[in-house]
Amino acid sequence: MTQEDILEIFQQKGALLSGHFLLTSGLHSSKYLQCALVLQYPDVAEVIGKQLAAKFAGEKIGVVAAPALGGVIVAHEVARALSCRAIFTERQDGRMTLRRGFSINPGERVLVVEDVVTTGGSTLETIDAITAAGGTVIGAGSIINRSGADPDIGVPYHALVTISVPTYKPDECPLCKQGEPAIKPGSRGSRQ
Repeated sequence: MTQEDILEIFQQKGALLSGHFLLTSGLHSSKYLQCALVLQYPDVAEVIGKQLAAKFAGEKIGVVAAPALGGVIVAHEVARALSCRAIFTERQDGRMTLRRGFSINPGERVLVVEDVVTTGGSTLETIDAITAAGGTVIGAGSIINRSGADPDIGVPYHALVTISVPTYKPDECPLCKQGEPAIKPGSRGSRQ
């Protein structure tokens, strides 16, 4: 599948939203990619997982890890394609950590994936949690990179789709200045 094919799937599934959105990064945007609306279809999720796994062909990966909640299905499908385990990190007391009995063997090679990257913040937090647990992060990937440029995360990074969607700091947001309320449709909140 090409980048255009994947964006067409997002369009067909109603997963490319327009409005005024508060992103996980704290930035505002007029566009939002709701990957859950695409990943709810197992056949599509499987194909996307295979596509992302192919970006890391030849790497010896023992575990695929993702930040919860958005990256959980992505990690599962990429791990299925790579024939390895899938785990996820969660925030506890404001910090990304491994929970639910998940562990990393010392030096185990880990690929970090997620659904959408804007600043790379959640990916970095997950990399830090995996490294603290003794893992060796060999790369990171996402379905969508909405920043238009690869994030500076210290490991090789690949996205299936790279697009440039403008984001704004809240005090510079033209939508806020117009009085339009921001919606937080992601995994950490609802209407603001």
